[in-house]
Amino acid sequence: MTAALEAMVVEPAGESALLQLRGVTKTYLMGEITVQAVRGVDLDVQEGDYLAIIGPSGSGKSTLMHIIGCLDIPTTGTYTLAGIDVAGMGELQLAQVRNRRIGFVFQAFNLLPGMSALRNVELPLMYAGVSRADRRARAVRALERVGLGDRIDHKPNELSGGQQQRVSVARALVTEPDLILADEPTGNLDSASTEEILGLFRELHDSGRTIVLITHEHDVADQASRVVAMRDGQAEVVR
Repeated sequence: MTAALEAMVVEPAGESALLQLRGVTKTYLMGEITVQAVRGVDLDVQEGDYLAIIGPSGSGKSTLMHIIGCLDIPTTGTYTLAGIDVAGMGELQLAQVRNRRIGFVFQAFNLLPGMSALRNVELPLMYAGVSRADRRARAVRALERVGLGDRIDHKPNELSGGQQQRVSVARALVTEPDLILADEPTGNLDSASTEEILGLFRELHDSGRTIVLITHEHDVADQASRVVAMRDGQAEVVR
């Protein structure tokens, strides 16, 4: 961690949330029109939570996901992740937090087609400067964790959709992040592969992982322990 990033770390209290948003808003200018995508969201996620954020297109859930994932910053309000105040960070600092603290799982898998499953999973460790031997060992363990220990040398086009998403989950796990952030992770999967991935998330949650899942599907959201619904940029706790 750089000195600049260390200076922004706030020592978390014993009972503080892993992820905390207070009064978060996000406003965009589209020509002369002001769009309020997120309107005053308060949200706490404790370590070990499994939270689903659900909402239709245009509800603000994707914008909120970008803020939670440090892909964007709030217009107003505060956001802390693992004791780090990230709301006012610059792009380099946000990138460091993303690489160290968050494991992403995307709808489109985002795997590099010319690389094996092993190499794809190694990538976050390569960016972090981990040695070649260490990153290989950690990538193998992550692939074994998701049931793909026998597929490490396969390229994405040699894997099913469900297997490709498992590689994506392994890549998210390999840095041992504080938070797994899954954006529509079953959107490109058939029903059997969807159940595979949701079963894997249940296993990860049971083992103590913190998961925030973004979805528009109620049956997917029902798998989570808690559900927050987004509508017109505002968040409402469903359960």
